[in-house]
Amino acid sequence: MAIRVLLVDDQPLLRTGFRMILEAEQDIAVVGEAGDGLQAQDQVRALQPDVVLMDIRMPRMDGVEATRQITGPERDGPAKVLVLTTFDLDEYVVEALRAGASGFLLKDAPADELVQAIRVVAAGEAMLAPSITRRLLDKYATHLPSGDEPVPDTLHTLTDREVEVLKLVARGLSNAEIAADLFVSETTVKTHVGHVLTKLGLRDRVQAAVYAYESGLVRPGAQ
Repeated sequence: MAIRVLLVDDQPLLRTGFRMILEAEQDIAVVGEAGDGLQAQDQVRALQPDVVLMDIRMPRMDGVEATRQITGPERDGPAKVLVLTTFDLDEYVVEALRAGASGFLLKDAPADELVQAIRVVAAGEAMLAPSITRRLLDKYATHLPSGDEPVPDTLHTLTDREVEVLKLVARGLSNAEIAADLFVSETTVKTHVGHVLTKLGLRDRVQAAVYAYESGLVRPGAQ
């Protein structure tokens, strides 16, 4: 089954470029386009895409609110949202991740990186490249906890090993990389990640990473 993709960007030329790249792949099908967040909502309902490639800055409804509407809990099997950013830095990227986006990608990323990101997000993983994540969170360091604040009560529900896994997720490591770091199987890591998400009431690994930084568990630039 091909991965069904909806392109959302207010610049037609960019949508055309993305379409050309994606339609060259046998396992990806572009099922529609939208020029703003309101159109995106309608297209998601009508076309049922697997992945929405979402611009942030658009007229009428921006990508943050559109992401929130598309990935909301009232939807059955919501589409995954992959946010596009010019990375000047878009100040709305963190809000998009909180709203339920499964990751973010630079608009000038190489074609193969765009294709891989869509495959990763469609498979239910988070597109959380460590280098981009660190730049994003370093940019927001002044807005994140200093580390002196009380630890949220929800964090105490995690076991020591689950806390270790959460820290590594926040650094952008994949399940395989976490398994190698902790000398456990990848299946064990998947189980720990699932427990972390369930206990903290989080949607996916991206929200887990944001939580780790906002709670003060991990600091920008820390290893």
